Amino acid sequence: MSDNGLVQNDIFRGIPEQIAKTAQKDERARAYLIPQKVLWETNDITARVIDSHVLLEQRSPQISLDSQSPCILCNDGQPASILLDFGCEIHGGIVIHAWKETTGKGAKVRVRFGESALEAMSELGGIQNATNDHANRDMTVRIGNMSMNPIGETGFRFVRIDLLEPYQQMELKAVQAVLIYKDLEYKGSFHCSDELLNRIWNTGAYTVHLNTQNYIWDGIKRDRLVWAGDLHPEITAIKTVFGNEEAVPKSLDFVRDETPLPGWMNDFPAYSMWWAIIQYDWFLYTGDFSYLKEQHHYLRGLQEQMSSCIGEDGKDNTPETRFVDWPSKANPGVVDAGLQALHILATSKMEKLFEQLEDEEMAEICRQDLRKLRKYKANFEFAKQAAALMVLSGMEEAADVNEKLLRKNGSKGMSTFMGYYILSARAKAGDYQGCLESIREYWGGMLALGATTFWEDFDIEWLKDALPIDAWKREEGKIDVHGTYGGYCYCGYRHSLCHGWAAGVTPWLSENVLGVKILEPGCKKVQINPHLGDLDFAEGTYPTPYGKIHIHHVRKPDGEIESRITAPKEIIIVQGEQG
Repeated sequence: MSDNGLVQNDIFRGIPEQIAKTAQKDERARAYLIPQKVLWETNDITARVIDSHVLLEQRSPQISLDSQSPCILCNDGQPASILLDFGCEIHGGIVIHAWKETTGKGAKVRVRFGESALEAMSELGGIQNATNDHANRDMTVRIGNMSMNPIGETGFRFVRIDLLEPYQQMELKAVQAVLIYKDLEYKGSFHCSDELLNRIWNTGAYTVHLNTQNYIWDGIKRDRLVWAGDLHPEITAIKTVFGNEEAVPKSLDFVRDETPLPGWMNDFPAYSMWWAIIQYDWFLYTGDFSYLKEQHHYLRGLQEQMSSCIGEDGKDNTPETRFVDWPSKANPGVVDAGLQALHILATSKMEKLFEQLEDEEMAEICRQDLRKLRKYKANFEFAKQAAALMVLSGMEEAADVNEKLLRKNGSKGMSTFMGYYILSARAKAGDYQGCLESIREYWGGMLALGATTFWEDFDIEWLKDALPIDAWKREEGKIDVHGTYGGYCYCGYRHSLCHGWAAGVTPWLSENVLGVKILEPGCKKVQINPHLGDLDFAEGTYPTPYGKIHIHHVRKPDGEIESRITAPKEIIIVQGEQG
C-alpha cells in the first residue's frame, strides 16, 4: 500500500484500500464480434434503413467525432428496424456505436435479443412465451450522440433494433456483439472420418464452454444458475475438453454452501445425489485428496440423510420435488424407478469416497443401504431415461434392456439431459454402432435446424415441417420450432437453446469411440479401448493432470483396429479390454 492509502498492484492501483478489499476480479475475457448477415430491414415510405451493409464491416470498437459511411435508421412515421445475425450463439450483449441522432435528448431504441430469429422478432408474453426471465433480452434505451452503448447480457445469436420515435434518424457506426467468456484452452479434441460427428463433438464443447462462466451455469439465457444435477454432464464434458478447470470445484462448493443440510440441493433430492456422484468422478479424475477431505463432513451428513429416506421394502422415499428429467416428470412410476437407480449410484460412489477417506463407519452404512435399495424392484416402464439409470446402477442387465427398449425407434424417447446416460447404457450392452446412429439423428437433428449450441430439450419429431432457427418470417405449413414446442418451465421462446446438460455427447464420444476410461485416481492408470463402429479412423487428445494423452485409431483393411497412443510418463496405459 502507498503512503496515500491506495493499493499498489496491476489490478487495483489507485483504488482506496477499503474498497479494494471487497473487490472481486472477473476472470472472464471479452471479444468484439461483427454481424455476419442482415436478415431483414424495413424499407418503405414510413421506415427506412440506409446502407445496412456497413454494419458487416470490421470497424474499431471506438466512436469518433465525425460520421463516415454510417448506417442510417430513418423513422418516417413508423419504427425503422433491422435484424442482425451474428452467425452463432453468443453469451454477452451488444455495443451500439452511434454518431448522431436527431432528437437532441437521445434516440429511443428498442433492442431484442433472440436465440432464434423469430424470438428476436417476438413480443413479450403471449402464447409463445417470450420473457425477460433471468436475463433481460427485450429492452428500450436512450442512445445519444457520439456514444458507445453497452446493452444486455444474455444468450443470443440474433438482435433486432428498432428506432421508435416518429420522424427521427440515427446514424450508426457499428453494432458489435460483446462475447463474454472464459479464455480456456481446448486441451481435449476429437476427429474422425465422419464430419457430422466432428461437428457434434465441437458443438457440445462450445455449448459447455459458453456455460462455464465464473460459475458453471445451466444455460446462458435461462436460468444462469448453478444446478447440481446439470453439473454432472457438464463437468464430464469440461474435464474431457478443458481438463482441471477451477470453475468445477468453485461451483460444487457454491451449491454445497447454499444448501446447508437437511436441505436438498436446488430443492431436488436427486440433485444432492448427483453432487455426490460428481465428487467421486472429480476425485477419480484429479486425484485431489485435499479437496475430497474438505467434503467429508458434508458427505457424512448427506449420506445419513439419504439413508433415512429408504423404506422398509428398500424403496427410495426421498421427498418432493422428485425429479429425473423434464420429459419423465409427468409419470410418477418412471420417476420412482429413476430415483431408485440414482440413489444406488450415489450411495455406491459415496462408499468408495468413504473408503478413500478411511471412514469405515460410513462406508459400512453405504453397504447396508445398497443391500436394502437393491431389494426393491422398480419398473422403468417405457422410459429410456429410467431404464438407462437402472442399467448403470446394476439394477438391470444392459443387453436385455437395450434389446427391449433402448435401441428401439432410434432416438425417439431421447432426452438432452439423459442422453449421455442412455448412450452409456447402450454402450454397456455393446451397441456402439446404434449409439453413433442415434447421435447423428438426435444431436445432428439440432444442427440440421441451424443450432450452433445444443438445447435444453429436443425431440426428433420436431424436425417435421420445421423452420430453421435463422428463419425470421413464418411460412404456411412450416413450424417455428422455438416458439411452438417445449413444456414445463421451458415453453416456447423461454426454451434455452444453449444448455450445458445437452453436452454429454462430447465426453461420450471421447470415452467410447476413442475409448478412454480412467482406472485409478488422478488418471494414473487409463484404459484405451476404442469402438469405431462404422468409422474408418478416430483420433484426438484427452487432458489429464499430467498432460494430454494423444490417441490415434485406424481401421486396417482386415478390419482390425491399429492404435497409436502417447501419454505422459506418469500415466500407465492399458490397451484393450483388460484392466
